Amino acid sequence: MESIHVIMAGMTAIILFVFGLENFSAEIQRISGERFRKFLARATRVPLVGVLIGAVVTAVIQSSSATSVIAIGLVNAGVLSFRNSVGIIFGSNVGTTVTAQLVAFKLTAFAPVLIIIGFVLSLLRWRVSIFGKSIFYFGFVFFSLNLISSALAPLQQEPAFVNYLLQPQNPLLAVLVGCLFTALVQSSSVTTGLAIIFAQQGLLSLENAVPLIMGANIGTTATAMLAMINMDLAAKKTALSHLLFNVGGVVLFFPLLLLFGDHLAEVDMAPAVALANIHLIFNLVTSVLFIAFINPFTRLIERLMGEGKMDFERLAIPVFDSNSEFVRVRDDLERNAAALLGFLEENYNQVTLSIESNYRGITEAAGRRLEYIAFLEREYLAYFSHAVASVTDAAESRQLLALITRYDYLFQIHDSIEDLFNTRRMMSSHYIELKSDILRMIHELSGATLSLFDEIHRAMLEGREPQTSERAKALHLQLEDVNRDLLALLAHPERRDAGALSNFVTYSRRLIDKLLNFARQGVAPP
Repeated sequence: MESIHVIMAGMTAIILFVFGLENFSAEIQRISGERFRKFLARATRVPLVGVLIGAVVTAVIQSSSATSVIAIGLVNAGVLSFRNSVGIIFGSNVGTTVTAQLVAFKLTAFAPVLIIIGFVLSLLRWRVSIFGKSIFYFGFVFFSLNLISSALAPLQQEPAFVNYLLQPQNPLLAVLVGCLFTALVQSSSVTTGLAIIFAQQGLLSLENAVPLIMGANIGTTATAMLAMINMDLAAKKTALSHLLFNVGGVVLFFPLLLLFGDHLAEVDMAPAVALANIHLIFNLVTSVLFIAFINPFTRLIERLMGEGKMDFERLAIPVFDSNSEFVRVRDDLERNAAALLGFLEENYNQVTLSIESNYRGITEAAGRRLEYIAFLEREYLAYFSHAVASVTDAAESRQLLALITRYDYLFQIHDSIEDLFNTRRMMSSHYIELKSDILRMIHELSGATLSLFDEIHRAMLEGREPQTSERAKALHLQLEDVNRDLLALLAHPERRDAGALSNFVTYSRRLIDKLLNFARQGVAPP
């Protein structure tokens, strides 16, 4: 009965530890937001800097899995190149060693103080209160480690259990156990923290603990491998590099473990401190070795995955330079607006194709393109906030305001396309299949809308006024015809697809109005 109590208490404490880690990581990412992602993207051009950044970021958010998933997402968005992401991946493993050091040197005793400080800060209405939850969960992580230590203390009185953990075990099996457990809890910090606590209490020998933490490095790649499933080739390369890097580190050090593992018991140092230091050395040396051979490593990834292009070409990301003259800023924005409209046209085409074809691959591709525009919109909002502050006279102010208005219409067009895409999702969730007459209406309406897109886009590229009046009249007449046909179909309850099309028509009308409003803003030559 006492054994069951210990097991239940231990499992509860471990669950609290995982809960604390997840919430602490989420809070840090929430506070940092887009600045955090931009910092990663812009400071990793030198691989060694990427390693340092990956280490620091992981040490702060306490999750190498979160760091790798963020890096993969940035690569998928076209913000970060595959090569630049590799340094972050290498550094993320070094960052995980911070938790091990804190636990080994028993600095977790400060956990209650951090919990109290975090709780009090979260109640106050100060600017620093934004850090309240982060401090609370940071303390909660280490408080739960203390709970784990207390819950597992009675196991020291179980001779059979202690002898089993202290006797040398198959190191390959230990690596596998560490890998599977880490993949299950999705955090190498959990596995490492538990191993160090067991070592502190004399329940786990160094010879058995070292392969466990080596396996944890492999298991932590599971999250990244799952995250890459619906991403493009460059992002998949980043995820694969994470896996091969962690597996490669274990392969390099495993022979040393086989040769010298039986001498670990002779280490003249507290077992927990020794394990934390081995963990640090293992990850640090692995990162240094891989960064030294980053060129052949990335070439290997390219050879394994191929050198195919991303599933769509990314647009230029606006970067504000206070030294640039306004004329250059204006010309860049005009040129980028034309490219953005062309991209939106292709997004609309992808979305309508996904509705017509009901093909999963097209739907997933459309979803990725829409997510990319959402990211780009945030970048432009930040860019304009800097640009407004740099305007020097009334004429520049008017021109910039006109450009901001034009981009606002472009992102409104994106919103309408996203509404159409959500109609596609709604149809899938309710298993609505479109009949041939509905498909014909969608095809004709989308074709006419694409023609309007094309005319406005070509006018921008050619530096002329778009000829939209005739197309606009024809489109509005077509919308009225579709509405009349829909009314007849809606009288039949079995025609569920007619109800779905009514949303499509509503969103299409809004999209057309926004396109026409954008065209009326006037087109300057790129």
